[in-house]
Amino acid sequence: MFAPPLTATTLALKEWGAVAAALLDGRQTVLLRKGGIHEKRFVVSPERGDANRFVLFPTVAHSHAERVRPEHAALLAVGAADVADGALVVRCGLTLVDAVEVRRPEALVEIADLHIWTEESVRVDRLEFRPRVPLAALVVRAVALPEPVVLPRLEAYGGCRSWVDLPVAWDGAAGCQVHAESRLAADATRVRAALA
Repeated sequence: MFAPPLTATTLALKEWGAVAAALLDGRQTVLLRKGGIHEKRFVVSPERGDANRFVLFPTVAHSHAERVRPEHAALLAVGAADVADGALVVRCGLTLVDAVEVRRPEALVEIADLHIWTEESVRVDRLEFRPRVPLAALVVRAVALPEPVVLPRLEAYGGCRSWVDLPVAWDGAAGCQVHAESRLAADATRVRAALA
């Protein structure tokens, strides 16, 4: 059963379903982004003033299995369950703690414990993909939404782009925050020191 349509929308960032599960499980606090094929670069606030808060639009692909470190492999099934049967389940809200342009890509190994991707995935899918486009490291505050929202998968959500509007009402605060502010501040300091 799908959630009733809402007039309010929330900006949604397309991201692997396994990453959404990792964020909510406390295993990840960093996203690495370049933007979609049709985007010149990844923009944290794409023409909207509320882009410091957004929900995750879960995606899944067969290739994700080789791109997640073995200790996080169980998250693949969790993420895939949110993208099944012509529907998607939105359960993760994020607010931005810090955004850092990656100027020292060789130091990405220093923050590997803050995400679930393999070193090869970071290199191939993020650094080597569109090499002239800068990579952004986003430190995010994950919040489990008060109630997961089930939506139909529509063609309007398709395409290789980072952001879509979803009929989800979320004010950026409601729900259960995963990590304490002290942990998020420490992660942001680490990321900036390593990569900026």
